[in-house]
Amino acid sequence: MTLYEMSLEYEASAALLRRRLSLLRTSLRQAQDPEDAWHLRRRIQELTPLLTQMNELAELTAHYYDRGYFRSEKYTL
Repeated sequence: MTLYEMSLEYEASAALLRRRLSLLRTSLRQAQDPEDAWHLRRRIQELTPLLTQMNELAELTAHYYDRGYFRSEKYTL
């Protein structure tokens, strides 16, 4: 698998996470029970950093070998 192919997989995973977060936010707006709302907020907080990381890795792997591409220090040794 090439890095570009990996970037497509990261993008697909990010799309799934975006959809799931959207559903969770909709459920949160409709939640009547405070405990259910708390669990939904907690799940949203857990998934949000994963979405950020998926987006960053999709960008990095798609352009890793492009000349002049600035790589985030977060993902370099």
